[in-house]
Order: sequence, then structure tokens, then C-alpha cells
Amino acid sequence: MAASCYLRYFSPLNVASPPRFSPTFHSRSSSKPYASSPSRTASAVLIAAGAGLALSLPSVASAAMQEPANALSLPTWIIHISSVVEWITAMVLVWEYGEKSGFEAWKGLSWGMVPLLGGAMCACTWHFFYNSESLDILVALQGMLTVVGNLTMCIAAYRIFKSAQGSS
Repeated sequence: MAASCYLRYFSPLNVASPPRFSPTFHSRSSSKPYASSPSRTASAVLIAAGAGLALSLPSVASAAMQEPANALSLPTWIIHISSVVEWITAMVLVWEYGEKSGFEAWKGLSWGMVPLLGGAMCACTWHFFYNSESLDILVALQGMLTVVGNLTMCIAAYRIFKSAQGSS
């Protein structure tokens, strides 16, 4: 819908304009109110304008604005981004726990998480560019960083285990 609105109002192929979304609903080509009846609800106006937009879009311009079939959906992007933010938050919290508790080995776990963060950034970058074949190196790099990150976290966990045994 947002792409349709953008194309309708900013496309050079624009021929006739439905009302803009403003309090008085003025037409683009004239200064007379298009539909300012107080009895019409905002949802009815939006539905009518949306239907007008969908019917009047040039097919060439709408095809140019469509994402490829392998594009990630908005909910999938939210999950990807929130996972990266969550991982960074976990790294900070693990580091702070290491500082406040006096167990320096916990800081090593935070450092061990860095390669996995790099792998996540590779995945997000690759998806951002619609899984482009020219960026397939990012897939290999993500795999390598995942293996390295799993090893560094394993080593960090072992160091935490050993430091906890020494303090008992």
C-alpha cells in the first residue's frame, strides 16, 4: 500500500489524482474540496482512496517497485533485527556480570560471542541485498564465523567452569 501511495503521488506517469490524505481532502489538480463531508468516516475514505490507487496505477511503474520473490517479509526482518539487538544486549550483560562478580572468565564469554555476532551481521547483509549471488561469499563467511563462534564460546564456557572450580 505504501509503495502504491508513493507511485501514485510521485510517479511521472501520474495522469489523474485521487484525493490526498489531508483534513480537507483537496484534489491535486484543483483547490476545491474533493470530499469534506463530516459524515464520511476516515476508514471509508481510506478504503475508497486505496481502491482508486490500486485501479489507477500504471502497470510498468508498479512492476518496477515490486520486491523479488525471495525478499524477506516485515515480520521476518523484525525477528532478524531483534535477534541481533538481543545478542548484543546479552554480550553487554555477560561483560557486566564478569566485572561486578569478579569472575573475569565471564568477560571471555562475551568475547567468545563476537564471531557469532559477525555471522548474524553477514546474514542480515545478505538478506538486505535480496540474497544476491554476487554476495555468496557472505554465506561462506557466516558459516565460518558460526564455527569459530561455537568454538570460542565452548572455550569460554570451559574457562568459566575451571575458574568456578578453583574458587570453591
